[in-house]
Amino acid sequence: MATERLDVISLNGNPLTLIGPELKIGDIAPEFEVVGKDMGVVGLPNTEGKVRVFSVIPSIDTPVCDTMTRRFNEEAAELSEVQIYAISMDLPFGQSRWCAAAGVENLVMLSDHRSASFGTNYGTLIKELRLQTRAIFVLDKADKIRHVEYVREISEHPDYEAALEVIRVVAAE
Repeated sequence: MATERLDVISLNGNPLTLIGPELKIGDIAPEFEVVGKDMGVVGLPNTEGKVRVFSVIPSIDTPVCDTMTRRFNEEAAELSEVQIYAISMDLPFGQSRWCAAAGVENLVMLSDHRSASFGTNYGTLIKELRLQTRAIFVLDKADKIRHVEYVREISEHPDYEAALEVIRVVAAE
């Protein structure tokens, strides 16, 4: 049974409950099963080979998620040793449609809608909404978490510069 964390995040000031552990820098990234745009299962082993960024968003159809995903798409074009994944509960069809309309081609969209295993294992699943909270995880090639940010107010942006600084350092190692 997954653990619950109370009053960790909020939406417009209203506290919400996160399901799962609060991961920390130095932890080994947990396994997960999400769905790719081809409806195939993608797990942690499928992401190996590069530094990875998991940009977790509530829904691609919201302004902050849209901006966050576009920003990481732009950054991904300059980071050849890094693969960026945007993870949400949105269906793969909607993710693909959004990417096509937005011209997003430098990152991979993944859907946790089927089992919510990413959200449960990474502590990003919002109990009350069955959506992901906004978060960023940076993993090195050995699956060690090198940066983590759970954005405490879902309607706010993450600290892009802090994440990008770590991404560049880890990619250069």
